[in-house]
Amino acid sequence: MFRGVYEHQIDAKGRTSLPARLRETLVGSYDERLIITTALDPCLHAYPVREWEQLEAALAKRNPMEPGVKTLMRLYVASAQECPLDKLGRVLIPPSLRAHAGLEKDLVWAGMVKVIELWSREGWARAQEEARKEASSADVMRVLTELRQ
Repeated sequence: MFRGVYEHQIDAKGRTSLPARLRETLVGSYDERLIITTALDPCLHAYPVREWEQLEAALAKRNPMEPGVKTLMRLYVASAQECPLDKLGRVLIPPSLRAHAGLEKDLVWAGMVKVIELWSREGWARAQEEARKEASSADVMRVLTELRQ
């Protein structure tokens, strides 16, 4: 499982290093390839190929004309690109994906169990602030209670 928050930088060519802990999980449980796509938030989602293929298979069973499915496929699947790690553990983030998340220099990798999020440092700070405001909601407590049962 992917967990932890790691601050890194992205170079002018769009390369950034996958943090060592996340790389260990990726290589140890999957392979050295990520599928990176635009998230509905102003960030990116990075999936191990096997996890992405499971998501695609589940979507393929749905009616593609169903409004939520069509929108998800247009925003999430169509933007997806395979981004393998190089020998130095770096991943090249394509320009269109960098633009969606506002990745220019400082970025944050956030492990989210089966997916990794990539944020600009400023975007991550805003997302954390919003999450803290929502943390006292009944929905968060309900989910936590359900997980502990």
